[in-house]
Order: sequence, then C-alpha cells, then structure tokens
Amino acid sequence: MGDSSASYIHLVHHLIEKCLLFHMTKEECMEALSKHAKIDPVITSTVWKELEKENKEFFEAYSLRREERMSEMETRERILKLLSESAGEDTDNKRK
Repeated sequence: MGDSSASYIHLVHHLIEKCLLFHMTKEECMEALSKHAKIDPVITSTVWKELEKENKEFFEAYSLRREERMSEMETRERILKLLSESAGEDTDNKRK
C-alpha cells in the first residue's frame, strides 16, 4: 500500500472517529462522509468494519450506549408530547 493510500485510510479513520463523537451509526457516518467529504461509502464501511474488528469491546459498548441514548430520547419525546397534549386539553377545558 502506498503512502497516499495509507494517508487516505488514516483520514477516513479520523473522520469516522468524529462521527462516533456525534453518536452516529455506521450508515449515518457513511452518508455524512459521502456528502461532506466525498468519500465512497464502501471505503467508509470497510474502514469501519476493520475498526470494529480491532476494537470489538469499544463498539459493543458504543452500540449499547447509542441504544440507551435513543431510548431515553424517545421516552423524553413521548413525555413532552403527553405534556403538550395535556396542556392543550387544559386550555380547551378553560374555554368551555
């Protein structure tokens, strides 16, 4: 592998790490790097898979944390929706 190939892979690796900081999935990262850095999604996917192999425990924990975070966000959204609906009902009842 030439220096330019190695530096390109290193760049993709670095950008994937940035995606991880934003709690992105592999698919979200592939899309973001394709759109913003013009990196072929196949390259991103390949580098991501290699990182997963080399850092299995990290990615297992990352995936679990992402799921927990998404669950918390969904719960928060449901609560806000219920509160909003409840506030709307209270306003309707006061008008009657």
